[in-house]
Amino acid sequence: MNTTSATPADQNDQSPHFFHIPVMGTGFTIDTPFKVARYGISSAISLLDDVLIEQMRCYHCAQAGEPYTAIPDGDPDARAKRITAYLNLLNRLVNRQVEELRNAPFLPGAEITRYFELLPEGPLKREYMNMLSTEDPVAKSQRQQKLRARVVAGSIDVNIMTKVDGDTFRGDEKRSAVHTTASAALRGFALSDVGSAVIFSAGMNQRLYAYAAEFADFFPADGGLPKKRITLKVSDYRSALIQGKFLAKQGLWVSEFRVESGLNCGGHAFSARGSLLGTVLAEFKLKRNELYETLYRQCDESLIKAGRQRFVEPPRQRITVQGGINTAADQEHLRKTWGVDGAGWGTPFLLVPEVTNVDADHLRKLAAATARDVYLSNNSPLGVPFWNLRESASENERRRRIASGRPGSPCPKGYGKVDTEFTDQPICRASSVYQRLKLKQMTELHLPKWSQVAAREEIIAKSCICHDLAGGATVKHQIDKAATPAICCGPSIVNFNRTATLDEMVGHIYGRRSILARKPRVHMLMRELQLNIACLRNDVRQLAHGIWPGQPRHLEGIRSNLLSQIACYQQYYSQMLGGNKERYRRDLDNAVRAIQRIPLAAAIRRWTGLQRSAAATKSV
Repeated sequence: MNTTSATPADQNDQSPHFFHIPVMGTGFTIDTPFKVARYGISSAISLLDDVLIEQMRCYHCAQAGEPYTAIPDGDPDARAKRITAYLNLLNRLVNRQVEELRNAPFLPGAEITRYFELLPEGPLKREYMNMLSTEDPVAKSQRQQKLRARVVAGSIDVNIMTKVDGDTFRGDEKRSAVHTTASAALRGFALSDVGSAVIFSAGMNQRLYAYAAEFADFFPADGGLPKKRITLKVSDYRSALIQGKFLAKQGLWVSEFRVESGLNCGGHAFSARGSLLGTVLAEFKLKRNELYETLYRQCDESLIKAGRQRFVEPPRQRITVQGGINTAADQEHLRKTWGVDGAGWGTPFLLVPEVTNVDADHLRKLAAATARDVYLSNNSPLGVPFWNLRESASENERRRRIASGRPGSPCPKGYGKVDTEFTDQPICRASSVYQRLKLKQMTELHLPKWSQVAAREEIIAKSCICHDLAGGATVKHQIDKAATPAICCGPSIVNFNRTATLDEMVGHIYGRRSILARKPRVHMLMRELQLNIACLRNDVRQLAHGIWPGQPRHLEGIRSNLLSQIACYQQYYSQMLGGNKERYRRDLDNAVRAIQRIPLAAAIRRWTGLQRSAAATKSV
């Protein structure tokens, strides 16, 4: 069968742009579609925090003069209903904006003029420029009408973290699986009016994926395409294939694979066992047709077996990339070298106030941020490295609680409740309850003093990231003036030192201007490599202190994988990296030496001694 991934059928994601705005935190992009979708720009919102979602629905109803009826906590399906209601509101408001834009005159400053001015170079932009240069009034009007018909909205996409899928309770009674955190969010999206994509991130959740097959909107409809699409955020090809095949067996088609750099991104960071973006994208390019044909064949067979309507035409499957992109050259290199269909720009948009929700105080901190101010922390209660702004209000509050002798958060929302080490019902590792119990347990283990210090720091590092990540929105919109926002920007924020307008940022993305800070910039792929080495070094340090959660062989595997990936970079660096070949050769050689200097063998010996000591203590 000939692959059709390069010549797809039309479908409901028709954005004219090469970039999208990924989900950021819970609050930063919670209403970004309302701000950019009318210009054809797709963006994603998080479905984690239904309390914030309900607050934002109330806010935007008031702003738009729409009626608002609260959905109370006591409603048996409050989480799903809140999500459905909010998405329906966004959909109505965006459709209204697009209709007004289509009917606007082509005048300087008009919304329809801005729509076309923002576009990248291409056939549609040339049609617009030809219209501007047309002098005959009748011909000009005809061209304008054709352009109006070409206006489409960007997609109102949603993100669900598959691993944040905790059980929910009514009193002491655990509710059924359809009421878990992720399942309720999926139901809220599936029952909404929007025709967009759900982005599954953080790995496979078989229960959740099987649940998606219960909703008709994910299957081919009368027009031959699903109303709602599925996007998988993945870190490597193997993950894409495994998850894609599982979904295809349900008759569910993956419309897009979002390949994300494991570490060179905002929010939670995943090292992916040392896999590097360049080699991951090379594998996708090599096996893209094979991936498409395998999944299409399986999906088609499953649809036939289930007696469902098949695709009228083979559907589109996009490959996009995100994580650390901050120049037009980066984006163009990714498109030309690996043939990706688009790129995600996240962190730089935190400095665009008309697009994302960051309060004025943290905008100033982000603009002034240096490499020291943005660090890969242990703050996430999920046990995954987490990018953080060191002087955010959330971090300052965490340190204040520690100084007062009361570490831990009051846990006002509880979306991170995953730990049952001390309790029957899950609690959050960032909560004061958990940290008090864990610190008590640590003192009873009688660890060496140097190991006790490291263990204590690991425990009290955990901070509230579900409530505090909403703070940017709730403070900015004066919903909760007392909120202490957390800021999970990626490391590339240091390449920007001022706020920008949407027009400036889009111009920067397409190479029409540059808003980079005037200082040396490390190539995005080299920066990712440096981050992987730093992460391995930190993990080895944790192993030596007895607080590494895995086995030493995992770190040995990461070390070996990194060295082999660097060898690939050394062989193909001119294609993968472009630019200054001598500089990259030197950087890669330095990276190899840095990995070889990490004292993994010594850390394993110390870890083994700690394990024996702990075993002896337990036996006594």
